[in-house]
Amino acid sequence: MLIGQRIRQLREQKGLSQGDIEKASGLLRCYISRVEHGHTVPSLETLERFAAALDVPLYRLFYTGEDAPSTPHLTPRRSLEELADESGPGGTEARFLLKLKGLVGRMVDSDRAFLLDFARKLATR
Repeated sequence: MLIGQRIRQLREQKGLSQGDIEKASGLLRCYISRVEHGHTVPSLETLERFAAALDVPLYRLFYTGEDAPSTPHLTPRRSLEELADESGPGGTEARFLLKLKGLVGRMVDSDRAFLLDFARKLATR
């Protein structure tokens, strides 16, 4: 199945119009149509925007099964809590992130949005 066909299939399953995707993704409706009809191949960044607009994980644009695909060859990741139990700089950073996670979780939405915007601006410098 071509990626455009899959995007259209997911969009129609969710009962969304191309206009809905346009509003949610910022992509032009004519571009969405060109992708769905196979006239344009979207970049990975654009596919991420489609996935966000469709409210699906990115892999769903490529995978048609119901359950998430198995990933037997990936190394299991340790949780932030497990990393925080370590000594050394890695544990220190994990403990800081856990503390930050708790504080951000208690913020009101407007303060959280301000903090994320500020962090994005700092990251671009």
